[in-house]
Amino acid sequence: MEERFKLTPTHPIEVKEGANVADLLRRMEEISFQGRNLATAFRVWEKMLSGETTIFFGLAGAMVPAGMRRVISFLVKNRFIDCLVSTGANLFHDIHETLGRYHYLGSPNVDDELLREEGIDRIYDTFAREKEFLATDEEIKTFSATLPQGKPITTREYFYRLGEYLAKKGVEEGIVRSAYEAGVPIYCPAIGDSSIGIEIALNRFRGTLDVVFDVIRDVVETAEIAKNSKETGVIYIGGGTPKNFIQQTEVTANYMGDGPTPGHKYAVQIVADPPHWGGLSGCTFSEAVSWGKIAKDADKVSVYCDGTIALPIIAHALATAHPENRKKRNFPRFEFGMKTKVVYNNG
Repeated sequence: MEERFKLTPTHPIEVKEGANVADLLRRMEEISFQGRNLATAFRVWEKMLSGETTIFFGLAGAMVPAGMRRVISFLVKNRFIDCLVSTGANLFHDIHETLGRYHYLGSPNVDDELLREEGIDRIYDTFAREKEFLATDEEIKTFSATLPQGKPITTREYFYRLGEYLAKKGVEEGIVRSAYEAGVPIYCPAIGDSSIGIEIALNRFRGTLDVVFDVIRDVVETAEIAKNSKETGVIYIGGGTPKNFIQQTEVTANYMGDGPTPGHKYAVQIVADPPHWGGLSGCTFSEAVSWGKIAKDADKVSVYCDGTIALPIIAHALATAHPENRKKRNFPRFEFGMKTKVVYNNG
Protein backbone atom coordinates (compact mmCIF):
# COMPACT_ATOMS: atom_id res chain seq x y z
CA MET A 1 0.00 0.00 0.00
CA GLU A 2 1.26 3.46 -0.90
CA GLU A 3 2.31 5.40 2.16
CA ARG A 4 -0.24 8.13 2.78
CA PHE A 5 1.74 10.00 5.39
CA LYS A 6 5.24 11.32 5.12
CA LEU A 7 6.74 10.15 8.39
CA THR A 8 9.52 12.28 9.82
CA PRO A 9 11.32 11.03 12.93
CA THR A 10 11.32 13.14 16.06
CA HIS A 11 14.71 14.39 17.19
CA PRO A 12 15.35 14.12 20.93
CA ILE A 13 16.73 17.34 22.34
CA GLU A 14 20.45 17.26 23.05
CA VAL A 15 21.85 19.58 25.67
CA LYS A 16 24.47 21.70 23.91
CA GLU A 17 26.84 23.76 25.98
CA GLY A 18 26.73 27.39 24.93
CA ALA A 19 23.57 27.05 22.80
CA ASN A 20 21.36 30.13 22.73
CA VAL A 21 17.58 30.29 23.12
CA ALA A 22 16.93 30.82 19.40
CA ASP A 23 18.97 27.73 18.55
CA LEU A 24 17.12 25.70 21.18
CA LEU A 25 13.69 26.75 19.88
CA ARG A 26 14.62 25.87 16.30
CA ARG A 27 15.65 22.39 17.44
CA MET A 28 12.42 22.05 19.43
CA GLU A 29 10.38 21.99 16.21
CA GLU A 30 11.52 18.38 15.97
CA ILE A 31 10.01 17.33 19.30
CA SER A 32 6.35 17.10 20.33
CA PHE A 33 3.50 18.63 22.29
CA GLN A 34 3.69 22.25 23.48
CA GLY A 35 7.47 22.30 23.04
CA ARG A 36 6.99 22.00 19.28
CA ASN A 37 4.17 24.55 19.34
CA LEU A 38 6.38 27.03 21.20
CA ALA A 39 9.10 26.54 18.58
CA THR A 40 6.56 26.99 15.78
CA ALA A 41 5.36 30.23 17.39
CA PHE A 42 8.92 31.56 17.24
CA ARG A 43 9.22 30.54 13.58
CA VAL A 44 5.91 32.17 12.62
CA TRP A 45 6.87 35.37 14.46
CA GLU A 46 10.17 35.40 12.56
CA LYS A 47 8.28 35.08 9.28
CA MET A 48 6.23 38.15 10.18
CA LEU A 49 9.45 40.08 10.74
CA SER A 50 10.95 39.07 7.41
CA GLY A 51 8.38 40.78 5.18
CA GLU A 52 6.01 43.74 5.17
CA THR A 53 3.66 42.39 7.79
CA THR A 54 1.87 44.72 10.17
CA ILE A 55 1.93 42.90 13.51
CA PHE A 56 -0.95 43.34 15.95
CA PHE A 57 -0.23 42.29 19.54
CA GLY A 58 -3.07 41.51 21.96
CA LEU A 59 -2.33 41.59 25.68
CA ALA A 60 -4.71 40.17 28.29
CA GLY A 61 -4.32 38.61 31.72
CA ALA A 62 -2.32 40.11 34.58
CA MET A 63 0.94 40.05 32.64
CA VAL A 64 2.40 43.31 33.98
CA PRO A 65 1.91 42.48 37.68
CA ALA A 66 3.44 39.09 36.88
CA GLY A 67 6.67 40.73 35.70
CA MET A 68 6.25 41.04 31.91
CA ARG A 69 6.48 44.86 31.65
CA ARG A 70 10.05 45.04 30.41
CA VAL A 71 9.58 42.10 28.04
CA ILE A 72 6.67 43.83 26.32
CA SER A 73 8.48 47.17 26.39
CA PHE A 74 11.40 45.47 24.62
CA LEU A 75 9.08 44.15 21.90
CA VAL A 76 7.62 47.63 21.43
CA LYS A 77 10.95 49.51 21.39
CA ASN A 78 12.55 47.11 18.93
CA ARG A 79 9.48 47.06 16.66
CA PHE A 80 8.82 43.36 16.99
CA ILE A 81 5.18 44.50 17.08
CA ASP A 82 3.49 47.39 15.25
CA CYS A 83 0.23 47.92 17.12
CA LEU A 84 -0.68 47.03 20.72
CA VAL A 85 -4.20 46.27 21.92
CA SER A 86 -4.37 45.77 25.68
CA THR A 87 -6.70 45.47 28.60
CA GLY A 88 -6.91 48.61 30.68
CA ALA A 89 -5.65 46.68 33.71
CA ASN A 90 -2.29 45.86 32.13
CA LEU A 91 -1.83 49.49 31.13
CA PHE A 92 -2.75 50.70 34.61
CA HIS A 93 -0.22 48.35 36.20
CA ASP A 94 2.36 49.47 33.64
CA ILE A 95 1.79 53.13 34.58
CA HIS A 96 2.06 52.13 38.25
CA GLU A 97 5.49 50.56 37.76
CA THR A 98 6.72 53.25 35.36
CA LEU A 99 6.10 55.78 38.13
CA GLY A 100 8.43 53.79 40.38
CA ARG A 101 5.85 51.79 42.33
CA TYR A 102 5.81 48.04 42.77
CA HIS A 103 4.03 44.75 42.75
CA TYR A 104 5.29 42.31 45.37
CA LEU A 105 6.03 38.60 45.65
CA GLY A 106 3.16 37.01 47.57
CA SER A 107 1.37 33.70 47.98
CA PRO A 108 -2.04 32.28 47.14
CA ASN A 109 -2.00 30.51 50.52
CA VAL A 110 -2.88 33.50 52.65
CA ASP A 111 -5.79 34.88 54.64
CA ASP A 112 -7.45 37.31 52.22
CA GLU A 113 -9.51 38.91 54.98
CA LEU A 114 -6.24 39.79 56.72
CA LEU A 115 -4.88 41.22 53.45
CA ARG A 116 -7.98 43.38 53.20
CA GLU A 117 -7.43 44.68 56.71
CA GLU A 118 -3.80 45.50 55.85
CA GLY A 119 -4.70 47.26 52.57
CA ILE A 120 -3.01 44.67 50.36
CA ASP A 121 -4.57 43.52 47.07
CA ARG A 122 -3.80 40.03 45.74
CA ILE A 123 -3.41 38.78 42.16
CA TYR A 124 -2.91 35.05 42.72
CA ASP A 125 0.65 34.97 44.16
CA THR A 126 1.36 38.68 43.68
CA PHE A 127 0.57 41.49 46.11
CA ALA A 128 0.10 45.25 45.71
CA ARG A 129 -0.40 48.03 48.24
CA GLU A 130 -3.78 49.74 47.95
CA LYS A 131 -2.32 53.10 49.04
CA GLU A 132 0.21 52.91 46.19
CA PHE A 133 -2.57 52.15 43.71
CA LEU A 134 -4.43 55.21 45.01
CA ALA A 135 -1.34 57.31 44.32
CA THR A 136 -1.31 56.02 40.74
CA ASP A 137 -5.02 56.82 40.48
CA GLU A 138 -4.21 60.40 41.48
CA GLU A 139 -1.52 60.58 38.79
CA ILE A 140 -4.05 59.41 36.18
CA LYS A 141 -6.42 62.13 37.36
CA THR A 142 -3.66 64.76 37.12
CA PHE A 143 -2.74 63.68 33.59
CA SER A 144 -6.34 63.37 32.40
CA ALA A 145 -7.01 66.94 33.53
CA THR A 146 -4.48 68.14 30.93
CA LEU A 147 -6.64 66.82 28.07
CA PRO A 148 -9.46 68.67 26.31
CA GLN A 149 -12.59 68.00 28.35
CA GLY A 150 -15.88 66.97 26.81
CA LYS A 151 -14.27 66.35 23.42
CA PRO A 152 -14.22 62.74 22.17
CA ILE A 153 -10.77 61.23 21.77
CA THR A 154 -9.64 57.75 20.80
CA THR A 155 -7.92 55.52 23.32
CA ARG A 156 -4.95 55.67 20.95
CA GLU A 157 -4.76 59.43 21.41
CA TYR A 158 -5.14 59.08 25.18
CA PHE A 159 -2.24 56.65 25.57
CA TYR A 160 -0.03 58.55 23.16
CA ARG A 161 -0.41 61.68 25.29
CA LEU A 162 0.01 59.63 28.45
CA GLY A 163 3.22 58.15 27.04
CA GLU A 164 4.49 61.68 26.42
CA TYR A 165 3.60 62.56 30.03
CA LEU A 166 5.37 59.46 31.39
CA ALA A 167 8.48 60.16 29.29
CA LYS A 168 8.89 63.29 31.43
CA LYS A 169 7.46 62.06 34.75
CA GLY A 170 8.26 58.35 34.80
CA VAL A 171 11.28 56.90 36.57
CA GLU A 172 11.13 53.48 34.90
CA GLU A 173 10.90 52.18 31.36
CA GLY A 174 7.37 51.08 30.54
CA ILE A 175 5.03 49.90 27.81
CA VAL A 176 3.06 53.13 27.39
CA ARG A 177 6.22 55.22 27.53
CA SER A 178 8.07 53.00 25.05
CA ALA A 179 5.10 53.01 22.66
CA TYR A 180 5.13 56.81 22.62
CA GLU A 181 8.87 56.90 21.96
CA ALA A 182 8.74 54.21 19.25
CA GLY A 183 5.59 55.48 17.53
CA VAL A 184 3.61 52.30 18.25
CA PRO A 185 -0.13 52.97 18.69
CA ILE A 186 -1.93 51.53 21.71
CA TYR A 187 -5.65 50.78 21.71
CA CYS A 188 -7.67 49.87 24.79
CA PRO A 189 -11.21 49.00 23.68
CA ALA A 190 -12.39 48.11 27.21
CA ILE A 191 -10.76 51.03 29.01
CA GLY A 192 -13.79 51.39 31.28
CA ASP A 193 -13.07 47.93 32.66
CA SER A 194 -9.98 49.05 34.60
CA SER A 195 -8.70 51.34 37.33
CA ILE A 196 -8.11 53.95 34.62
CA GLY A 197 -11.80 53.85 33.76
CA ILE A 198 -12.81 53.88 37.42
CA GLU A 199 -10.69 56.96 38.17
CA ILE A 200 -12.06 58.86 35.17
CA ALA A 201 -15.62 57.78 36.02
CA LEU A 202 -15.34 58.86 39.67
CA ASN A 203 -14.07 62.27 38.65
CA ARG A 204 -16.81 62.70 36.08
CA PHE A 205 -19.28 61.85 38.85
CA ARG A 206 -17.61 64.49 41.05
CA GLY A 207 -17.62 67.01 38.21
CA THR A 208 -13.83 67.36 38.10
CA LEU A 209 -13.16 65.56 34.78
CA ASP A 210 -15.05 65.05 31.52
CA VAL A 211 -12.78 62.82 29.44
CA VAL A 212 -14.82 61.20 26.65
CA PHE A 213 -13.57 58.20 24.65
CA ASP A 214 -14.56 57.53 21.04
CA VAL A 215 -14.06 53.76 21.03
CA ILE A 216 -15.92 53.46 17.72
CA ARG A 217 -13.17 55.54 16.15
CA ASP A 218 -10.77 52.96 17.57
CA VAL A 219 -12.64 50.34 15.52
CA VAL A 220 -12.39 52.47 12.39
CA GLU A 221 -8.70 53.19 12.83
CA THR A 222 -7.64 49.60 13.48
CA ALA A 223 -9.69 48.44 10.49
CA GLU A 224 -7.91 51.08 8.39
CA ILE A 225 -4.58 49.72 9.60
CA ALA A 226 -5.59 46.24 8.42
CA LYS A 227 -7.07 47.52 5.15
CA ASN A 228 -4.01 49.56 4.22
CA SER A 229 -1.45 46.94 5.20
CA LYS A 230 0.08 44.63 2.61
CA GLU A 231 -0.50 41.77 5.05
CA THR A 232 -1.23 41.41 8.75
CA GLY A 233 -0.21 39.07 11.54
CA VAL A 234 -1.53 38.65 15.06
CA ILE A 235 0.04 37.60 18.34
CA TYR A 236 -2.13 37.05 21.40
CA ILE A 237 -1.08 36.66 25.01
CA GLY A 238 -4.30 35.41 26.55
CA GLY A 239 -7.65 36.16 24.96
CA GLY A 240 -10.42 38.44 26.13
CA THR A 241 -11.33 41.75 24.54
CA PRO A 242 -7.90 42.46 22.95
CA LYS A 243 -8.04 39.20 20.99
CA ASN A 244 -11.48 39.74 19.51
CA PHE A 245 -10.85 43.44 18.89
CA ILE A 246 -7.86 42.54 16.73
CA GLN A 247 -9.65 39.60 15.12
CA GLN A 248 -12.50 41.82 13.97
CA THR A 249 -10.21 44.29 12.16
CA GLU A 250 -10.26 42.05 9.11
CA VAL A 251 -14.04 41.65 9.26
CA THR A 252 -14.56 45.41 9.53
CA ALA A 253 -11.99 46.14 6.82
CA ASN A 254 -13.82 43.72 4.54
CA TYR A 255 -16.86 46.02 4.54
CA MET A 256 -14.84 49.24 4.40
CA GLY A 257 -12.76 48.29 1.38
CA ASP A 258 -13.33 47.75 -2.31
CA GLY A 259 -13.24 43.98 -2.06
CA PRO A 260 -12.95 41.07 0.36
CA THR A 261 -9.98 41.00 2.73
CA PRO A 262 -8.05 37.73 3.10
CA GLY A 263 -7.89 37.65 6.90
CA HIS A 264 -4.77 37.78 9.03
CA LYS A 265 -1.98 35.91 7.26
CA TYR A 266 -0.02 34.91 10.38
CA ALA A 267 -1.41 34.02 13.79
CA VAL A 268 0.17 33.04 17.11
CA GLN A 269 -1.63 32.68 20.41
CA ILE A 270 -0.32 31.75 23.83
CA VAL A 271 -3.37 30.75 25.84
CA ALA A 272 -4.39 28.62 28.80
CA ASP A 273 -8.08 28.29 27.88
CA PRO A 274 -9.27 25.21 25.94
CA PRO A 275 -11.66 25.71 23.01
CA HIS A 276 -14.39 23.33 24.12
CA TRP A 277 -16.05 25.80 26.52
CA GLY A 278 -16.96 27.97 23.52
CA GLY A 279 -15.31 31.15 24.81
CA LEU A 280 -13.40 33.53 22.57
CA SER A 281 -10.25 33.30 24.70
CA GLY A 282 -9.81 29.62 23.91
CA CYS A 283 -11.19 29.54 20.37
CA THR A 284 -8.95 28.11 17.70
CA PHE A 285 -7.66 29.93 14.65
CA SER A 286 -9.46 27.34 12.54
CA GLU A 287 -12.74 28.55 14.02
CA ALA A 288 -11.71 32.14 13.20
CA VAL A 289 -11.33 31.15 9.52
CA SER A 290 -15.11 30.63 9.40
CA TRP A 291 -15.59 34.31 10.30
CA GLY A 292 -13.06 35.60 7.81
CA LYS A 293 -10.82 36.79 10.63
CA ILE A 294 -7.92 34.48 9.82
CA ALA A 295 -6.81 33.65 6.27
CA LYS A 296 -7.59 30.18 4.96
CA ASP A 297 -3.91 29.50 4.34
CA ALA A 298 -2.61 31.35 7.41
CA ASP A 299 0.58 30.19 9.08
CA LYS A 300 -0.84 29.71 12.56
CA VAL A 301 -0.18 28.01 15.89
CA SER A 302 -1.69 27.87 19.36
CA VAL A 303 0.60 27.38 22.35
CA TYR A 304 -1.23 26.14 25.43
CA CYS A 305 0.98 27.62 28.09
CA ASP A 306 1.18 30.33 30.75
CA GLY A 307 2.27 33.55 29.06
CA THR A 308 4.82 34.19 31.81
CA ILE A 309 6.65 31.07 30.63
CA ALA A 310 6.33 31.26 26.86
CA LEU A 311 6.65 35.00 26.19
CA PRO A 312 10.07 35.62 27.84
CA ILE A 313 11.51 32.57 26.06
CA ILE A 314 10.36 33.76 22.63
CA ALA A 315 11.40 37.36 23.34
CA HIS A 316 14.92 36.25 24.27
CA ALA A 317 15.10 34.16 21.10
CA LEU A 318 14.03 37.17 19.01
CA ALA A 319 16.66 39.33 20.72
CA THR A 320 19.32 36.75 19.85
CA ALA A 321 18.25 36.09 16.27
CA HIS A 322 17.31 39.68 15.33
CA PRO A 323 19.60 42.13 17.17
CA GLU A 324 18.82 44.90 14.68
CA ASN A 325 15.62 46.91 15.05
CA ARG A 326 12.95 46.56 12.40
CA LYS A 327 12.25 49.56 10.23
CA LYS A 328 9.58 51.81 11.66
CA ARG A 329 6.16 51.92 10.11
CA ASN A 330 5.12 55.30 8.76
CA PHE A 331 2.36 55.88 11.30
CA PRO A 332 0.34 59.11 11.10
CA ARG A 333 0.90 62.02 13.44
CA PHE A 334 -1.29 61.97 16.51
CA GLU A 335 -3.60 64.93 16.70
CA PHE A 336 -6.80 65.32 18.68
CA GLY A 337 -9.90 64.91 16.56
CA MET A 338 -7.82 63.80 13.57
CA LYS A 339 -9.49 61.80 10.82
CA THR A 340 -6.77 59.28 10.22
CA LYS A 341 -5.35 58.70 6.77
CA VAL A 342 -3.30 55.61 7.41
CA VAL A 343 -0.27 54.85 5.25
CA TYR A 344 1.75 51.88 6.41
CA ASN A 345 4.95 51.62 4.40
CA ASN A 346 8.34 50.85 5.87
CA GLY A 347 10.09 54.11 6.64
